[in-house]
Formats: sequence, structure tokens, C-alpha cells
Amino acid sequence: MKTLGNILWHFPFLGFVQAALTWLIGLVFLITIIGAPIAFGLFEHAKFLMAPFSKSMVKGGEIGKRTGGVWRVLSIITTIIYIPFGIVLAVVNIIQIAIQFVTIINIPVAVVLAKSLGTYFNPVGKKCISKAVKDEMERRSASAELDRLEKAG
Repeated sequence: MKTLGNILWHFPFLGFVQAALTWLIGLVFLITIIGAPIAFGLFEHAKFLMAPFSKSMVKGGEIGKRTGGVWRVLSIITTIIYIPFGIVLAVVNIIQIAIQFVTIINIPVAVVLAKSLGTYFNPVGKKCISKAVKDEMERRSASAELDRLEKAG
């Protein structure tokens, strides 16, 4: 089903165009140097848009990604600067989602765009991973929570 979803995402719904536009926006941010953290997040998002039914976007901290002090400060500054752009992209994305939901056949596209909403709002530090890795992360998190509850109870 995931493969079929990815195929349908690209050919009738032109998902590769959305991925290319996201990648180009990331390239513009990369040229500005201070926008590098945003650019890398948008590149990861473009990777997600190439196979949205078999990939997932997560925060870098969720996968144990560590950043240096300078990169962390630059990321915070960039996030603050990016907020107006993020709000505009998020609003445009919400309008797209609403339009897609009105036409019944485009609901799968709307679901992909809805999953992307958080990344459009703040792409800094996001990472594209496979669904299998995401599922394993959730399983481990649930297991750790269960262990914690058993110790407390």
C-alpha cells in the first residue's frame, strides 16, 4: 500500500513538483548562510516528499542527534527569523489541505500535506526517516514508559 501511495502521490498528484519546490526554497535559504539550518530542514522535507507514505519527519533530538554550541545558537536565531516565513507557509499549506479535502479524490494528498505542516512551520533540526525506524522509536519509547510505570507502581 505504501508503494502504491507513493506512486499515486507522484504521477497523478505531481508530488515530485512539491518536493522540487521545497528543495529550491531550501537552496535559496542555503545561499543566505544564516538560513543554513532552515535549508537543511527543507532538504530533509523534500526527501520526505519523494516518498511520503513510507517516510516520516522527526525532530533531530528524537533520534539522538547532537549539535555543537555554535550550530545550536545559529539554529535558535534562524528559527526566530524564520517564524514569519513559517507562518505564511503553514497558512498556505492549510489552505491547500482544505481545498484537497473538498475534492474527495485528493484526500491522500491532503493527508501528506497535513503531516508536513509542522515541518513547514519550523524545519530547523528535522530529519527524514523511514516509517520502520519511526515505528521502532515509538515502540522503544512505549517500552521505556512501561518500565517507568512498573517501577513507580
